Amino acid sequence: MPVSEAQKKASVKYLEKLDEVRIRMPKGHKATIQAHAEARGESVNGFINRAISETMERDSGAPVAAEEG
Repeated sequence: MPVSEAQKKASVKYLEKLDEVRIRMPKGHKATIQAHAEARGESVNGFINRAISETMERDSGAPVAAEEG
């Protein structure tokens, strides 16, 4: 099914609000992360964002605003 122009425009508008970070990890680690996130009903992106936020909060002792996703 082709994507409508309205959907394309909405996707571009949404993505403009986000930063991208590319990470590298040892082979096989990605599958482990995917399985962990899936077992908890999370997306990989959501899990990684939560892990980062929780670690930063723990390290600094202050709450860090987290975006879902």
